[in-house]
Amino acid sequence: MTREDVFTLIRNHLADELDIDAARIEEGTRFKEDLDADSLDLYTLVQELEDSYGVRMSDEQAAQILSVGAAVDFVLAHAPSGAA
Repeated sequence: MTREDVFTLIRNHLADELDIDAARIEEGTRFKEDLDADSLDLYTLVQELEDSYGVRMSDEQAAQILSVGAAVDFVLAHAPSGAA
């Protein structure tokens, strides 16, 4: 699993969930301010990351992840070895 793999999964999930062009999403993109994502959108993203990469994210941890790049960093730091 590379940084690009995780970023691509997150970008594609958000583009599909929010019905926006994936090209709008970069690592610096903020979920609420730039994408108008609500708490349900972010909850489904957390579920996707947990299912795809085996990470576990508490509500407190999720609240601290404000951008796409921060979500990528979290997955890379917390995924079990050999995940996806």
